[in-house]
Amino acid sequence: MDRHHPVARKQFAMGFFVAMGLVLPAPLVVAGGPLTVNVPVDSDGIQRAVVEANSYAFTPHHLVVIAGQPVELTFKSVTWVVPHNVIIDDPQSGLHIREEIPAGDSRTIKFTPTVPGAFAIYCDKKLPFVKSHREKGQEGVLEVR
Repeated sequence: MDRHHPVARKQFAMGFFVAMGLVLPAPLVVAGGPLTVNVPVDSDGIQRAVVEANSYAFTPHHLVVIAGQPVELTFKSVTWVVPHNVIIDDPQSGLHIREEIPAGDSRTIKFTPTVPGAFAIYCDKKLPFVKSHREKGQEGVLEVR
């Protein structure tokens, strides 16, 4: 096959990245679906993760935590002009979180989930006459097991 053929270039690139050890660690592999992270438990018993708030996305956008253990999620805005917020609002689970994140700043939210389930995490910021950040895709999932 000609080395300039698109398939040959793709095979070369993949081989290069594997040879250089530039593959993603197992928990962060994206396989055509959401980036799922099992939030690790630190030595002090707190589950901690950092989530980036970009223009219209949270990364990672699927977090898995354990019920009954404290959680600290730090939301870091990687935008320099547009502010964001983080909302998790599910009355049946007792989760009522609403935290503003100024552009270029970060906020840590602390809570202990008690009810298993999947709960929406979203940003509802909106300018007049345009779709909200959530409507443009800035939504994730907090999965409590």
